[in-house]
Amino acid sequence: MEKKRILIVDDEEELSGIMAEMLTGCGYEAECAADAAQAYDMLSEKSYHLILLDINLPDDTGFEICKELRRTSQTPVIFASARTSEDDRINSFDLGGDDYLQKPYSMKELLSRVNALMRRAYGDEGQVMRFGDVTVNTANRSVIKGGRVISLAQREFDLLEYLCRNKNSAVPKEKLISEVWGAFSEVEPSTLTVHIRWLREKLEDDPAEPKYIKTIWRLGYMLEDKQLG
Repeated sequence: MEKKRILIVDDEEELSGIMAEMLTGCGYEAECAADAAQAYDMLSEKSYHLILLDINLPDDTGFEICKELRRTSQTPVIFASARTSEDDRINSFDLGGDDYLQKPYSMKELLSRVNALMRRAYGDEGQVMRFGDVTVNTANRSVIKGGRVISLAQREFDLLEYLCRNKNSAVPKEKLISEVWGAFSEVEPSTLTVHIRWLREKLEDDPAEPKYIKTIWRLGYMLEDKQLG
């Protein structure tokens, strides 16, 4: 089962290390950024399932990072800060934050908040999704079509999973790139186009006339499944 990835953005490196060690020991994959610049770099390289975000950073504020993130992504954000004013808490939620944890806090409380937000955002750890004769299992990251196992690269599976979770809904190209490659990724739309083509070649009976992975003109793509249930 794929581990959920957490990015910790905090200039208190000792605290970040303790948080990362605790979260890793509890089954998550945790990485740290000491300032906004490093956070932007890491977010451009990969996607994360949750971000722990301090407000006071050496080169920017957590508010600005959250504001930029929300332009393209709904990745859950927990603000963790020593700032205690009501205005800061309200601002954090107005900008799209999902929770606010006041320093100092216990590791037990932090883990509880992280677990709760992960459950709200992603539901059960494993999920089986189907369309046509294709079965997608998110627990073991397997894809079966007509009883035959289909081998997908990591990005291909991530893209297919996101389309499955938004089945019968048109998803803009920018949204797909943000959620699959990272909120600040510099991936070109042509890269997405190539991955869509690869998925069609592996999953469609006729890739030239796709039945499931549809192009939505001037917008993006949609996984269409006319069979309900």
